[in-house]
Amino acid sequence: MNEKILILTGNFGDGHLQAANAVSKFLTNRNPNAEVTIIDFMELAHPLIHSISRYFFIQSLKRFPSIYGFIYNKTRESNNLSLMLKKTNKLGMGRLFKLLQDEQPTVVVSTFPLASGAMSAIKSVGLTNVPTMTVITDHTDHSYWLYPHTDKYFVGSEVVKEGLVRSGISPDRIEVTGIPVRQEFNQTYDRSALIRKHGLDPNKPVVLIMGGGCGMFGGELLKKLDELEHMTQSVQLLIVCGSNEKMRQQLLEATRMSKHDYRILGYIDYVHEVMAVADLMITKPGGLTISEAMAMQLPMLLYKPLPGQEEDNARFLLDSGVAYKVDSVEELVFTLNYTLANQLRLSMMRAKLAEMHELTINADVADLVFNAPVVQRFEERYVM
Repeated sequence: MNEKILILTGNFGDGHLQAANAVSKFLTNRNPNAEVTIIDFMELAHPLIHSISRYFFIQSLKRFPSIYGFIYNKTRESNNLSLMLKKTNKLGMGRLFKLLQDEQPTVVVSTFPLASGAMSAIKSVGLTNVPTMTVITDHTDHSYWLYPHTDKYFVGSEVVKEGLVRSGISPDRIEVTGIPVRQEFNQTYDRSALIRKHGLDPNKPVVLIMGGGCGMFGGELLKKLDELEHMTQSVQLLIVCGSNEKMRQQLLEATRMSKHDYRILGYIDYVHEVMAVADLMITKPGGLTISEAMAMQLPMLLYKPLPGQEEDNARFLLDSGVAYKVDSVEELVFTLNYTLANQLRLSMMRAKLAEMHELTINADVADLVFNAPVVQRFEERYVM
């Protein structure tokens, strides 16, 4: 029987979709005949309000992060509030069940918590027993990822596994795979060759500013960019702005007279290459970005983690000894100076990252998905 894998994701943050794409690539590389479909669950379940709800979600994170953090922490463990919020998962059941009937997948993989909840709700009323797997895309054991009818969890670390076990999940339902990233981030590169390719100076440190530089904290960085002129040494700063062309143009203008060598980049498809040449990365601690950096053994400087999963990710990295955290541009400059002058410390962080990567490098997500038991999947009697 041909494998037919349905991957459910959501674009409330880029990490869920990136993880879905990575899993899809693992599966098709392993079995080119497998039929893999990626569906945005929120667009499927709530087509009329999907775009506006995504906009308000992102704006709330930017403007009212403390409120989001309060709700996140109040629902960290299963309680009356978290159970009440989880009831909204049933709003997407009808369209999702119709999709399952149409696609008839052999396995469902979710990289989005609301999709995991909707699948569990459908299974709870006996409409399907298709194997359902959840990829947790942050280093968190938050209750919004956990549902009684999820058959397998793929998690980023032993720390997360231990948290899930404390929450009542059986250890045999948890696989420590690392958070899935594209294969490009799991390869080794000739740094000297990439330095030459990108026209960089091999004698100057390279600092990469990813995502956050032109996303959540782009405005603040732009206003205080002159603080970086107080650094004790000249460095090469690569700032990846993604699709924010307005910010890229502003940064180009603001950095023309700097003592540093700035490279202001827009959207690029070679993030793995700039990570490979960097000595240190400044970033917001999103699950996928830090997982890519971990795979590339790139030490991190975390800038003002947002309340919620970013704080969980930051705590994991800080406890592991592979990152620093700062809460202002002034503190960022001080920590940059200290870290770049301390090559032994950077080497120790890289060694720790290599050790952490070794723990998950042999975990095979594709094998775990393809080896899921074959079951009778759907009850045709149910109509929504």
